[in-house]
Amino acid sequence: MPKSVIITCAPTGGIHTPTMTPHLPVTPPEIAAASIEAAEAGAAIIHLHARDPETGKPDPRPETFLQFLPIIKQSTDAIVNITTGGGLGMSIEERLRAAATVSPEMASMNMGSMNFGTFPLAAKYDVWKHDWEKPFLEMTRDFVYPNTFATIERSLKDLGEGHGTRFEFECYDLGHLYNLAWFVDRGLIQPPFFIQMVFGILGGVGADLANLVHMHTIADKLFGDRNYEWSVLAAGRHQMPFATQSAMLGGNLRVGLEDSIYIGPKELARSNAAQVQKIRTIIEALGHKVASPAEARQRLGLKGDAMVKF
Repeated sequence: MPKSVIITCAPTGGIHTPTMTPHLPVTPPEIAAASIEAAEAGAAIIHLHARDPETGKPDPRPETFLQFLPIIKQSTDAIVNITTGGGLGMSIEERLRAAATVSPEMASMNMGSMNFGTFPLAAKYDVWKHDWEKPFLEMTRDFVYPNTFATIERSLKDLGEGHGTRFEFECYDLGHLYNLAWFVDRGLIQPPFFIQMVFGILGGVGADLANLVHMHTIADKLFGDRNYEWSVLAAGRHQMPFATQSAMLGGNLRVGLEDSIYIGPKELARSNAAQVQKIRTIIEALGHKVASPAEARQRLGLKGDAMVKF
């Protein structure tokens, strides 16, 4: 009997700008509402960044997160997953502050340094809501997003050992799977663990279905004798096809406006919940069930929402 599919939703992001769509949640009330709606639509996990409510700029301050986290917890039993990626250009201290303050059940963990190229998006827009937006994208032409072995080990110890937080290990390329295996083989990461394979970011592995199959094959080679879960997200127009393919291969999936602002060709998604509902309809039509937060907690070995600090 195949496992039910764990749906993650990423309602807002650290690299996307408000100008790209009027439907992106920016303020704490908007982020809370979008998260709750996504959970009600079927997302078991909500992956969260924060934004300055005045400027829309990625915001690492714990006090901003705490304006929406308690509302989400009080309104849904979904698992809250806090970013440690933050926004491009943030220091590791800034990136860890929110998660270290609120002690979530889950946090994201990028498994390697990489060129993170969002600069092509700058050429697609003529009007910007804020002065910082275009330079924020353009600077990635000459930018390396740092996630060194030392940084990863620090995060594992600070959040994993210090708070009992487990991780969504984000792997943007094949080498990131081997980086993860290095930590697993040395006992710094214990199963069960959750691998998020990321496709379609310039500087990472391309959004080609052959790459998905290969990444899954290598993950099984490296981790198949251990208790692990894997999931897929893909940027832009590849979001729904890759999510569907992941479910068909026995994996889990992620959607949300952080990864794609569209729900169909040239059609903006009006909400995160709409994306969750669309992929839920697709995978249920294929005979798959959607995992509840309770089932996801059990499969991922999470500490439970009674142990968080919000």
